[in-house]
Formats: sequence, structure tokens, C-alpha cells
Amino acid sequence: MSIADQIRRYWDADAATYDQMPSHRPTSAGEIAAWSSALARLLPAPPSRVLDCGAGTGFLSLIAARLGHKVTALDLSPGMLAKLHDRATAEGVGVEIVEGPADQPPPGPFDAVMERHLLWTLPDPVAALRAWRAVAPGGRLVVIESVRGDADRAEALKAKARALLGRARGRHADHHAPYSDALLAALPMGRSTSPSQVVETVSAAGWPDPWLERLHDVEWATAVGLPMPDRLLGVAPRFTVTAG
Repeated sequence: MSIADQIRRYWDADAATYDQMPSHRPTSAGEIAAWSSALARLLPAPPSRVLDCGAGTGFLSLIAARLGHKVTALDLSPGMLAKLHDRATAEGVGVEIVEGPADQPPPGPFDAVMERHLLWTLPDPVAALRAWRAVAPGGRLVVIESVRGDADRAEALKAKARALLGRARGRHADHHAPYSDALLAALPMGRSTSPSQVVETVSAAGWPDPWLERLHDVEWATAVGLPMPDRLLGVAPRFTVTAG
């Protein structure tokens, strides 16, 4: 089975419970407002043509559409896109849905390309970023990631503590299963993601003048709703790299 087929099957299986995990999409009014504020600032002025790569169940796509953008949601998993379609229909929000791999985006031109937590699961992140540049040659890139894995030792220890606390409370894992070791070994960012690594990858793909900033408001809005002692451990640092 190809790497793409393995990834597609994984996320199709994960789609059934994905949105039940609080870490996967904002659920409180404060979190939604924080994400809306961030996208309003990071994306070009509406109405812009925005491509959401690895859109999943689509919370970024829906927020961008509510802000007045013309959004195209791209994802490899039909199971995840079905959830996005159902939510967009229920909300009466228009989002174009395209099934396909991240490195084969639909034709542009787009005014902006955005992604959230996708780079770690790409076999060739640079190739995907180059493909996005090709369909948005004069557009903006908005990469939204979190510090993951062993990229930061202190954060890795906090992540382990959060996982232990969650298990002690009987909370379900974030996903139905982990990626296999063989699959992680085939992914350049499979085991860790750091801000420097993302900036270097964006630059290597030909996106000019990358800017890095931390999404403090999103972190705060998420953490403030956590019970104690979870709030003391906080959440993984969120950051964005914009370019173009």
C-alpha cells in the first residue's frame, strides 16, 4: 500500500470521532472568536480566493467563509470532507470541496493558501508548498502549526504530562490510533515540528520573506477554558508562518 493510501485510510477511519476531541476544533465562543480574529488578520482582505489544504472537517474553511472569502477545501480523505460538507450545509456556508493530495491542488489562481497541522503528515512538504506556490503565484501563504514531538524538550514533557492527566481522567485519545513507526519514518516532520523547521521548509519551497509569530490569543482562549490542573500545563505553543 502506498504512503498516500495509508494516510487516506487512517484519516477516513479517524473521521468518525475526530470532531469529538476538543483539541481538533474550537468549541467555545472565545476560541472561535480568537481564531476568527487571527484569520481576519492573516488572510488578505475579503472577498479573496482561499485554498485550505488538508482542510479535514473544515473549521478553518468555515471561519474563512464566514469572513467573506471564497474558500476551496482540499483534503485526501473523503471521510473528513464528508464531515465538512455536512457542517457547511447545516450552517448554510458555501465552501467548494475538492478531494485530492496536498501536492496536487486545484487550479488557481488563489489569493491565499492556508493549512493547519498538515505539514507533519506530508511525505514531501517542500513539494507540496511548491505546488501551492504555483497556484498562488502572487498570493499569501498562511501556515498554522504547533510545537510537536521532541522539537522542544520542555514542551515534550508538558505534552506527556497532559496525556497522563487525560488518561487518569478517562479521556479518550485524540485519535483512534497512532501512526505506525514505518509511516512516521517516511514523513520528514512525522516525529517533531519546530518553528525553525517550518520557516526553513517554507523558504526551501520558494515562498519569499517568511514571517513567524506566535498565536498567543488562540492559546489563551483555549487554555482559559481548561479545568485545573490542566490549565497549569497549558496547551502546545501555536504559531504561524506567513509568506508571499
